[in-house]
Amino acid sequence: MKASAKTMMGRLPGLATRLFSLFVAALLSLVPGPLAAQGTANIDASLLAESSSPKPGTTTRIAIRMVPRTGWHGYWVNPGDSGLSVEANWTVPDGVTIGELRHPAPALLKLAGLASYVHKGAFTLLTDLTLDGDIAPGTAIPLRANLSWLACSDKMCVPERATLDLRLTAGDGINNAAAAPVFQAAEAALPVEGRLKLLVGRQGGDWRFDIDGESNLDASSVRLFPAQDGWFAASAPQNVTHRGNGWRVTVAASDNDAPTPSDFRGVFTDGKRSFALMASGARDPLRAEVPVEQSAPASAAVDLPAAAEKAAPAQGSTHAASADTRAFRVALAGAILGGLLLNLMPCVFPVLSLKALSLARSGADRHTAKVEGLAYFAGSVATTTALGAILVGARAMGHDIGWSFQLQDPRMILLLMLLSLAIALNLAGLFEVSAPSLSGNWLTKKGGLGAFGTGALAALSATPCSGPFMGVALGAALVLPVPAALVVFAGLGLGMALPFLLIAFVPRLQRWLPKPGAWMETFRRILAIPMLLTAIGLAWVLGRQSGVDGLAMGLLIAALAGVGLWWVGLRQSGGRPATVGLAPVIAALLFAVAVELPRPTAATASVDTGPQVFSEARFAELRAHGVPVFVDFTADWCLVCQVNEQVAIDRADTQAAFAKAGVTMLVADWTQGDPAITRFLASRGRNSIPYYLFAPPKSPVRELPQMLSSEMLIRLANESEENT
Repeated sequence: MKASAKTMMGRLPGLATRLFSLFVAALLSLVPGPLAAQGTANIDASLLAESSSPKPGTTTRIAIRMVPRTGWHGYWVNPGDSGLSVEANWTVPDGVTIGELRHPAPALLKLAGLASYVHKGAFTLLTDLTLDGDIAPGTAIPLRANLSWLACSDKMCVPERATLDLRLTAGDGINNAAAAPVFQAAEAALPVEGRLKLLVGRQGGDWRFDIDGESNLDASSVRLFPAQDGWFAASAPQNVTHRGNGWRVTVAASDNDAPTPSDFRGVFTDGKRSFALMASGARDPLRAEVPVEQSAPASAAVDLPAAAEKAAPAQGSTHAASADTRAFRVALAGAILGGLLLNLMPCVFPVLSLKALSLARSGADRHTAKVEGLAYFAGSVATTTALGAILVGARAMGHDIGWSFQLQDPRMILLLMLLSLAIALNLAGLFEVSAPSLSGNWLTKKGGLGAFGTGALAALSATPCSGPFMGVALGAALVLPVPAALVVFAGLGLGMALPFLLIAFVPRLQRWLPKPGAWMETFRRILAIPMLLTAIGLAWVLGRQSGVDGLAMGLLIAALAGVGLWWVGLRQSGGRPATVGLAPVIAALLFAVAVELPRPTAATASVDTGPQVFSEARFAELRAHGVPVFVDFTADWCLVCQVNEQVAIDRADTQAAFAKAGVTMLVADWTQGDPAITRFLASRGRNSIPYYLFAPPKSPVRELPQMLSSEMLIRLANESEENT
């Protein structure tokens, strides 16, 4: 058995290298690959055809019927400040083509200072189905639509998917009488095309849209909706004036970095009648005149006929959605790069010390370095993937949680505090561990399990931080299908492990490492200091989460564990079995898991002075009154948040600039996992912190970088004061 194990260890680097290659290949294979469909309970999707026997050489129509539950809504082709529209990716036979989806006119939804273009109630999307003339009558025409969309209520948003099948047969092209009411209502709800003339011009910092051809609209509710992003913010006020046989809409141009499209496409509606607008040309003014006259029937809602029931959901797909592919690539790249940069974040520094010790021990042995590198990679990827799976699963069941959700439970903070204390005492030499551990010569001799644990610990310790690229990547992961989302979370672990892997497999980098020697024992003792500081920092977080009583209880449990570990070391130094000394340690762990730590009563900040407690209602109220607002999404366990507070937010010059400009600061404390904050983050496409918003008066809300500076905040405050 020993010889067999030794042989296996000798083969491990080659085997592990192959496994790593397979993992990378699996990641790459998922980039263009199919994404599995999943059902939905918030918006019911169905697929039906205007004719079940379309005639070759002609065009018929396909309808996607979307029926939200009460209180839920879907999004228009341009969702506005937040949201995701319905995307359909089709699998069709040769000789069959599908056109673009056509949406009914949207409605404006404002919530917490954000504006979105939504479909309220049931809505139907239409598209054209064209058959080549050489398709023989009687030929089966199977259609498959892979749908994805975002369903939202006023409390939460849920990414949803469905795969629908519809089987047609080439024939005489006779329309289905049972489906006719659905298509008639859908056609009536579409914006009328070609009725109006549009002239687009620029006047200073505003766009001016002159619309001629229809004056009989409700002036109190008329609004212009751009189909492309980049023209103006959805929340920007629109100044609409009636002029002759038309209207003039003036709105502030978008101040983001996105280029303005050369062509304008949009919808002009008063909520009852709607008209499609288009202007072509690359220079101002843009002009479009289309002489086609059409009537504008009012939209109507009908019940889906029994004969036009929805197709049954099907599993699988033959090709991936192009939009999903782009989102997946961006999210995966962001996760890998974010994980790589996460190694530089202060929340990971103590674990970096452990990695340095492990690398130093394996520096003279390339075989052990490869084993430890791959084991560390496996531990990091396994942990981030497991956390991602829990996060995705919990959100699918309706729980409002985000990244670092486990740190919102004081018991997890207590367990991490005990772990950090144990590592610190071990590195300080108080006791030794002969089993898999983070110290001793076991790492050098055996390799794998200790490095795996170190990788897992690094990933777990990194969750309080959301470095550059991570926020967008992890937010995008939650709107991807489950398999793709898990690959994104695995990519985060890969990014964290990448430096360790490079050192393990590149001999030139290994030669830069110091050679093992007696100095390592002194270095090991020094590394106990950052781990002890980590334990102290976690104790501070525990006190913030559970108050003085909770902190006192946690310190008593930590003292019990420390006495147990001291007893273990005492028995080891006397050459006696140390098992009995583990009893207090086990008792401390059981207490840490079973105890219900108290939670302090949430304080309510004054609405007159100083930072205020964030709520969507308060945010919307301040925005409505034209008050500049800075929103700080933070948590006591988020070390990057604490750094930003010290170096930028809480500085005297920053606070003075805020006071001078009348900036109100709202603090969204996510320490204990407030569901309302989680829902707001999800509405902005985020599920991690730090996250910062600055809302100037009468201007769109701006997202700020995750690393702040006092100069940046002062400049924003001064700009808001100048524009008041």
